[in-house]
Amino acid sequence: MERTATRVCPLCEATCGLSITLSDEVVTRVKGNRDDVFSKGYLCPKGASLGRFDSDPDRLHAPLVRRPDGGFDEVGWAEAFAAVERGLRGVTERHGRDAVALYMGNPVIHTLALPLYMLVLRERLGTRNIYSSTTLDTMPKSVACGWMYGDPLAFPLPDIDRTDHLLVLGANPMESNGSLWTVADMPGRLKALRARGGRLVVVDPRRTRTADLADAHVPIRPGTDALLLLGIAHTLFEEGLATDPGPGFAGYDELAVQVKGFAAEDVADACGVPAGTIRTLARELAAAPTAAVYGRLGTCTTEFGTLTSWLVDVVNIITGNFDRPGGVLFGEAPHATRRPAEPFRTGRWHSRVRGLPEANGELPTATLADEIDTPGEGQVRALLCIAGNLVLASPQGERLDRALPGLDFMVCVDPYLNETTRHASVILPPPSALESPHYDVVLAGRSVRRNARFSPPVRALAPGRPSEAEILARLVLIASGKSADGDPDSVDEALTDLTLRAAAGRPGAPLHGREPAALKRELTGDNALERRLDLMLRLGPAGDLFGKRPDGLNLALLKATPNGIDLGPLRPRRKEVVMTASGLVELCPPAITGDLPRLEARMRELDDGGFVLISRRQLKSVNSWSHNIATLSGGTNRCALEISTQDAGRLGVTAGDLVRVRGRSGEVVVPVEPTDRLREGVLSLPYGWGHGRKGSRLTHADTQPGVSMNALTDSSVVDPLSGTAVFNGVPVRVEKAEQAEKAEQAEKAEQAKKTE
Repeated sequence: MERTATRVCPLCEATCGLSITLSDEVVTRVKGNRDDVFSKGYLCPKGASLGRFDSDPDRLHAPLVRRPDGGFDEVGWAEAFAAVERGLRGVTERHGRDAVALYMGNPVIHTLALPLYMLVLRERLGTRNIYSSTTLDTMPKSVACGWMYGDPLAFPLPDIDRTDHLLVLGANPMESNGSLWTVADMPGRLKALRARGGRLVVVDPRRTRTADLADAHVPIRPGTDALLLLGIAHTLFEEGLATDPGPGFAGYDELAVQVKGFAAEDVADACGVPAGTIRTLARELAAAPTAAVYGRLGTCTTEFGTLTSWLVDVVNIITGNFDRPGGVLFGEAPHATRRPAEPFRTGRWHSRVRGLPEANGELPTATLADEIDTPGEGQVRALLCIAGNLVLASPQGERLDRALPGLDFMVCVDPYLNETTRHASVILPPPSALESPHYDVVLAGRSVRRNARFSPPVRALAPGRPSEAEILARLVLIASGKSADGDPDSVDEALTDLTLRAAAGRPGAPLHGREPAALKRELTGDNALERRLDLMLRLGPAGDLFGKRPDGLNLALLKATPNGIDLGPLRPRRKEVVMTASGLVELCPPAITGDLPRLEARMRELDDGGFVLISRRQLKSVNSWSHNIATLSGGTNRCALEISTQDAGRLGVTAGDLVRVRGRSGEVVVPVEPTDRLREGVLSLPYGWGHGRKGSRLTHADTQPGVSMNALTDSSVVDPLSGTAVFNGVPVRVEKAEQAEKAEQAEKAEQAKKTE
């Protein structure tokens, strides 16, 4: 029997609406849903392959528990949870709660259950060893926003549908579909910007697909975006183009002083961008009726990621484009969201081995291997890894690959036996996305347009198969010191409490005179997860407030509106969002400006010798998730080292030749792909490859393993303000593979002579 269902895609931040055709409960076709209020029919290759993810024969459908000989046995769920209970409890009883580490991967933000249960799980584990993909990606933006606005999740978003000028740094939204910026049909919206006479400028060492669409492309030296933005800010002040934002902002006069040593002429050589170009960028931003500056992965994952993230917002503010239509506006989720309980700060605790500061409740993932490898009190001896492939995601991932087998216990919530989970003691596979309800708890607050959409499960769970929510609830029970076979619905009270606390921080929430028990009786939903979502919706800024706003949101309304509800464009709301100790937007937080002398010193050290490596976004890739899907393989989605045609000529290499690339922490041998799209002196490798390892079970990915970029990155180098790993601007050496082999042989021969 054939039927069609609608669904919000969970594979990237665009959150496109899908129309899914099933025949006898097997997905036969996926199309864009033309009636979806947000995406209006747009579909990318990843979304079109959702059925392939669902039916991938390598997906795990039952838990795996490691045997004494190192292999895995498929077991029942009760047995698996009992093994987790014994393993985690044994470590905490012997070594304390900090001996357990929690890692949360990028997919956590793409489900309904994971964001809701993670807060409770973190709280119940009681460990300071919390890690996530955030310190591999977005933490610099969170730290900058935390110091400027008081809320590390208050991200100003470019108002792409109304802006006249968009400056993009270190981002390729034509292929990424946006990041920290939920924009369905990014290609269509960028083309619409151009069509209405707007201007698009891209700053990137590589001429990307986004740069192809742009009016101008500025090929910057990797890792120097902060200097470029300082040059822009200096020009705005020097030429009288800066705008004082007035009341509600602190530090404008100080900002003018802070940027004085960074004139366009001072930073030009270090950036590799002519001073005239820097001044033109500043003048164009100032002259545009509305404008927005946007920076992403290429600006965050550098040694000065927090400074750069701060400067993106600084330029938006002093050009008069902050908190205004056509400029940048704070996102607004339609549901009740958690706000900080106290003023933002970092360094509330530090990592045991390297003394790196906590940021937003997390330690840097770059130091997790140190915490596992280094003996002593507080050593990490157990790891709970949820939706993350650490071996391929982490800097110096090969070291972490060697460290994981030394743990006493490791449990992974993951659908695959991959490069990381092959080291686990227990693997708990979640159900397919199509078997789970979906609502974008995190991404709704990053959307360029306010909307609310709920997707019920497309297909029912198999008998005896726990939902993702139940898997997480049982982990919460174990972390709470309770039995794994307890009632998972007992976690419901903790979730309710979190939701009520979030709503209580919002003016006008209807909590006065209403007891939580009374509210619970009025909730809809078939299970605890849906009841929590209903509560969040009802108490949110667009909620029905339990009947006080008859046209407001609740879960029943969303279920009755499968194509979603459009709530209109973003609106200025600085006064609602800012919660610094002063109550003002802080333009010059000392914690951030204190890093400017380090940047200035580094500017004097930069030269053009040697190569630097940058990562590369691919349209059909989702980190390491998608490489096992045949329909997303081939074409441009392959692992090759891009090198400029000029550099290739000097090295004497042509397309397909193997080269050896050496970083501070390791080396790889990879085929080259000469291109005229890359700045000289820059090499580019895609992120998330390095498959084909013994013990993994990724049939298709193993046929095209590629190499891991993180064999070349150095976990000892991080942005000190956020602890974020450095993946862009990594110094490397490169030579033809056969020349490298000859050099190695000569070196070994020389060593042998010395030994004799």
